[in-house]
Amino acid sequence: MPQKKALFIDDDRFLLDMYSLKFSKSGYETKTADSMEAAMKVLRDGYDPDVMLVDIVMPGPDGLEFMSAVRKERLAANAVVVILTNQGDPDDISRAKKLGADGYIVKATSIPSEVLAEVDKILAGRGKGKPAAQGL
Repeated sequence: MPQKKALFIDDDRFLLDMYSLKFSKSGYETKTADSMEAAMKVLRDGYDPDVMLVDIVMPGPDGLEFMSAVRKERLAANAVVVILTNQGDPDDISRAKKLGADGYIVKATSIPSEVLAEVDKILAGRGKGKPAAQGL
């Protein structure tokens, strides 16, 4: 089975390193981006992740604006998108779902192993014929 690829987008370098290490140790190839612009460059350069973990609150465009841009440009069309943020506001959750997020995890209430388990669960569900979010 090919190695799963994950792209982490967060402006907190400590969290990027921590999640990248956790997922790498579980067999993922990981890339990180500390801004939406950096993440768009990674995707435009051809990186096609299986999963993107996206923070909402970022300098410049936020994570939800990033999701809109990715969909508009048809980048990472088959990637699972998991919002990984400290924003637990129902409006943010609703916006993320409307944009096609496959999961929503509040960082403050989850440890890295729980995030990994949730991502693995979402990816396993996707493999059972669940289509990628389309039309966004």
